[in-house]
Amino acid sequence: MNTSSAAPFTEPSPMPLGQPASATVYEMRTLSTDAERAEAVALVQDRQRWLSVRGLRVPARADIPALFRDPQSVPAGLFEDGLLRACMVPQRMSSHGWWDKGSCLFLSCVHTLPGQGDNTVQLITLWASDFAARLGLPLVRAEVFARDPLHDDPIAPFLRRVIDMGWNLQGTGMGQHGEPVARLELIADRRPGLRALIGCQVQTPQPAPA
Repeated sequence: MNTSSAAPFTEPSPMPLGQPASATVYEMRTLSTDAERAEAVALVQDRQRWLSVRGLRVPARADIPALFRDPQSVPAGLFEDGLLRACMVPQRMSSHGWWDKGSCLFLSCVHTLPGQGDNTVQLITLWASDFAARLGLPLVRAEVFARDPLHDDPIAPFLRRVIDMGWNLQGTGMGQHGEPVARLELIADRRPGLRALIGCQVQTPQPAPA
């Protein structure tokens, strides 16, 4: 169970970020109970099986499900009417991170529920861009397991779709877990009307491990 005492992030305004809008269909929130973390572990395992069957890369060196069980991590999930559609570990990355390109909101270990299509990724994109801006961070970054040349990798169609959503491809390199990745970057942008679609109860992200 997560024993972190950190509170959901709020900002000094009449409508705090940590306060979800009423009657929102979607909610992004910290996974703070054992049951929610177990649900995230199951989602990650389902997604990894789905990727493997289709010949897409899954992490070979890191036990990603274990990261969602780790009481020291602070994972978050996207819910639709109580159904977990995606999970991740939001982190605050400094200029000393492995990208070495300045501070950002880093979305680590993003996994989506199989069969949900691109809508889930679009929702994460909107939320992350807004959340980073409210944290005072200029960028959102994420990684996708891939190898050069990217146009020959099975992940290429997915990369084209997220680029259409506003992400910028920043080349390839070794990722957070020591495996080849494509690096994605998104400009932070406050979206005041987003709370009507996506409620937010996410704790202030922890620094990414050095």
